[in-house]
Amino acid sequence: MAEKQLIRGCWIGPDELETIQQFIHRYWHQGRSRISEALCRHWDWKQPNGWLKDRACRDLLLTLHRQGKLELPPRRHPGSGGKKRVPKQGYLIDSSPMEGPISRFGSLTLTMVRKTSREAFWDQLVHRHHYMGRPLIVGSYLKYLAYLDGRVVACLGWGSAAWKATARDAFIGWDEATRKRNLCHVVDNVRFLVLPWVRIPHLASKVLAANTRILPRDWLDFYHIPLWLAETFVDISRFAGTCYRAANWTHAGHTWGSAKRGASYRYHGISKAVYLYPLHKRFRERLHG
Repeated sequence: MAEKQLIRGCWIGPDELETIQQFIHRYWHQGRSRISEALCRHWDWKQPNGWLKDRACRDLLLTLHRQGKLELPPRRHPGSGGKKRVPKQGYLIDSSPMEGPISRFGSLTLTMVRKTSREAFWDQLVHRHHYMGRPLIVGSYLKYLAYLDGRVVACLGWGSAAWKATARDAFIGWDEATRKRNLCHVVDNVRFLVLPWVRIPHLASKVLAANTRILPRDWLDFYHIPLWLAETFVDISRFAGTCYRAANWTHAGHTWGSAKRGASYRYHGISKAVYLYPLHKRFRERLHG
């Protein structure tokens, strides 16, 4: 491997590959998780909140393994093989219809459920009722449940921003070096689900607006990183993006119909509308800083 390649934000060349091989040999019998943890500590590869980037490191190792550049020990707990697992625990939920004007209902509350006992409930709802199922998120993320008069009505998930998005990058006006440096300040709305038995006009935009008001504070508390811009990608073959426009998101353009897979991009042919929402009034200045 004569040239370096960028994987999960790390440049991997012959020297880095030799280091990885040494750690694999040293911790072979302790498994893949131990190898990635040791590598993170060796490279001091941490998130701003001090957590090791072990999930990103495991993804890096798997990418190199699939490229045939190294061999990993067998999985100690063979399971989904990297695929999204179906939540096993069942939860009882009132699925009777909720209909009528939003003025008929009272309080709307949002609860952040990352690393709480309610996160599995979020997983189950999204797996069962979202057309894309539960996301397998690598990187930073937060999950929210929205309640209307005490009944859960929606699920929202936020994760690390897309590595590249032509329409978004043009909207911001940054070059590649600045994008790499400041991409951590952009957050992606990876899932938004209003439960199918909830038919309340304007509820979706109201939930979205309520979530974007509290998201920067929660993200800063959880990851110690300020957020300045939110993004989302809407499948235009299924949705018109009405709730995003109603919540004052800006339609910035469309994707080319490709997605990142490992260290490369693959064309899937599904163009998506790009919507953006500033989380700071001086977001462009901050993202260029």
